[in-house]
Amino acid sequence: MTVQTWQAFVIALWVALVESRVLFGGATTTLRFTPMMTGMVAGLVLGNLSKAMMIVAAIQLIYMGVFSPGGQMPSEPAIAAAVAVPVALLGGLKPAAAVAVAVPVGLLGAYLYQFRLFLNTFVVHLTDKYAEKLNDHGLTLSVIWIPVLVGFALFLPFMFITLKFGVPVISSFVKSNSGTLIFHILTVIGGGLASIGIALTVYVIGKKNYIPFFLLAYFMTVMFTKLNITMVTYAIIGSILAFIYVLGKNEAAKLASKNSDSSEDEF
Repeated sequence: MTVQTWQAFVIALWVALVESRVLFGGATTTLRFTPMMTGMVAGLVLGNLSKAMMIVAAIQLIYMGVFSPGGQMPSEPAIAAAVAVPVALLGGLKPAAAVAVAVPVGLLGAYLYQFRLFLNTFVVHLTDKYAEKLNDHGLTLSVIWIPVLVGFALFLPFMFITLKFGVPVISSFVKSNSGTLIFHILTVIGGGLASIGIALTVYVIGKKNYIPFFLLAYFMTVMFTKLNITMVTYAIIGSILAFIYVLGKNEAAKLASKNSDSSEDEF
């Protein structure tokens, strides 16, 4: 029950790319705020993609509706998935039990990300220096590349050591306690934590303007259950409805703007 060196390195490299926010520009922020892509990478590397996606889907529930004021998350979803998914795959954990593993790991990851921000504060003086001299190359170095290198130096070795040496120990412990009270507690806690994410999402949807969408999604799910429609189809339908909604709002705004201009011309 081990993680091979190359597997630990690839997953650690992915996390470093995400947490350093250098991958795909601004899209990296989205990758950092959701565990789904990290779970997929872990599943591909460990050779069990289908099981990994079932596990990370449960982990995703606890981060639904979580906000990141100032870019700081209360927990790091990418780090949580990078550790919890391998632990669950190696230890034979159910998705709900994997959630209980993901939560403390994500909290530790948040402290690590805060430490990264602390280290970047020392780079600010260098940025001020280059700004005073109008040195664009120096600003590129201090604003982009030095923080990226700091992120890599921090996350890559941390995640590699955790995956290579920590994950096998945790998974062995969990597997040896399978069927015991501890295993049952992990499953119960994991299910409860997932409900928090769902509750946050329902709270957001509960706004008056969004209630019709919530009811539409609910009754579509009930009506289409026997048709065995996949989540991809639901996603496509949701995207089309979102496009129609945005298009309607834009047209209404344009019409209101034209009416306002017409009223001003009359005066």
